[in-house]
Amino acid sequence: MAHVDDQQSTHSLPDLHGSGIRLTSWNADSDADVADYLRASTDPEFRRWNTPLVLVTDLDGARDVLRRRAERTADGTSAPYRVTDESSGTTLGHIGINEISHVFRTARVGYWVLPEARGHGVATRALRLAAHWALTDLGLHRLELGHALGHEASCRIAERCGFRLEGTLRGAMFEAGRHDAFRDEHLHGRLATDPECP
Repeated sequence: MAHVDDQQSTHSLPDLHGSGIRLTSWNADSDADVADYLRASTDPEFRRWNTPLVLVTDLDGARDVLRRRAERTADGTSAPYRVTDESSGTTLGHIGINEISHVFRTARVGYWVLPEARGHGVATRALRLAAHWALTDLGLHRLELGHALGHEASCRIAERCGFRLEGTLRGAMFEAGRHDAFRDEHLHGRLATDPECP
């Protein structure tokens, strides 16, 4: 399934590749990585479904977010990956294994895809790679994936990758673009003991 490169990145995450994509670390010192991250963060479709704690509006803000992500990687609580085309290295999106608890062996998964890469199965392929790594090499037992109610594309991706719909969490996510209002969230889960995705 997932192929793990022996060479570790600067942030101690192994590169993962398969199905025409490569998952590699974001680099806060790369102007190209920062620009791609900013472009995604300001995309209207991204903002419709995601309201980060810190809204990114410029290159400095995007660079700061990537630096903070690298810090959480270093302390073992996050594994943020840049999703790229395996041949060209072009950025396609992001997938993160977040809020890692090594005590409970759990984590939360989040992902997005750049506008030009949507509709090509990028998120599905990235989720399969990242989930397989997290539930095997990283040694986690449970992965959770939440998305705003009504985000049908994300629901289909989760279910395609073996994340069962477990219920609706009331008022568990910020409303689009707001930190003072909430919306419901679909919760999906996958266990290491669940069958592998086809």
